[in-house]
Amino acid sequence: MSLPEATELLTDSYGRTVRSLRMSITDRCNLNCIYCHNEGHIGHSKEMSVDTIVDIVKVGSRFGINRLKISGGEPLLRKDLEEALVRLPDMRDVSMTTNAVLLKDRASSLKDAGLDRVNISLDSLDPGKYHTITNCGKGTFDKVLDGIHEAVDVGLTPVKLNMVLLKDLNDNEIKDMLDFTRGYGGDVILQLIELMDFRDLPQYRIDANEVERSLMSVSSDVKVRELHKRKKYIINGAEVEFVRPVDNTEFCANCNRLRVTADGKLKPCLLVSDNMVDVSEASIEELPDLFRLAVSRRIPFCKS
Repeated sequence: MSLPEATELLTDSYGRTVRSLRMSITDRCNLNCIYCHNEGHIGHSKEMSVDTIVDIVKVGSRFGINRLKISGGEPLLRKDLEEALVRLPDMRDVSMTTNAVLLKDRASSLKDAGLDRVNISLDSLDPGKYHTITNCGKGTFDKVLDGIHEAVDVGLTPVKLNMVLLKDLNDNEIKDMLDFTRGYGGDVILQLIELMDFRDLPQYRIDANEVERSLMSVSSDVKVRELHKRKKYIINGAEVEFVRPVDNTEFCANCNRLRVTADGKLKPCLLVSDNMVDVSEASIEELPDLFRLAVSRRIPFCKS
């Protein structure tokens, strides 16, 4: 698909051009994970209308933003998500993060509406541990597995499984998770994620350097993702990335993302909440200047 060239790009004072939007469309969630940071937003709020969602993405696309990641809370709690998707402008990549509890019955309609792929949170293959981490109800774990299978079947691929590593809870399951993803023949990729400790859970912080060394020792090949300068390890045919956003100057230096909160605020940085720009009531004519203002406030949280 050929995308129109932007007449103006949004580049901050550190030379980082914004190419991606991460948009929360709800603060609500049907799980209560022990580590959840709710996209750096505190409390629950009025949700954006479909019109507001579409206008924000349309204006972003005019500035050359060509990737959209839809998140929550749990975005599938919005029954109007498909309506929003079909109205979006053409983009290079439209993805969604989900816990997959409700995915099985909507994977096909989401694909038809224009969703390209999904990231699915799955922190354990042990139903008991999964329950401990997510505080979920009976039968939830099986629904998540069904959602993963259905996402692969309808082509929401590559499915990326997000596994937040928690010391002495699930950090011994990396091999099992790799075996699980390997069963999908390349359609499922594992993403190991360093805990962002918003809830003050130091007992769960893993040694990220040790994880990297362990992956390196068993990998047959290591590639570096151009977008985030992140390493991809190939281990017996399975692909695994390790996401290290904590105290990571390289991660921040290569950030090309602008966030949108569920109540319609442009958020220049996940870890900063006092520099947001409210666009919830803005007209589509007012949005360009508000985008420029938000990008002017972008400062790397971790500076070299």
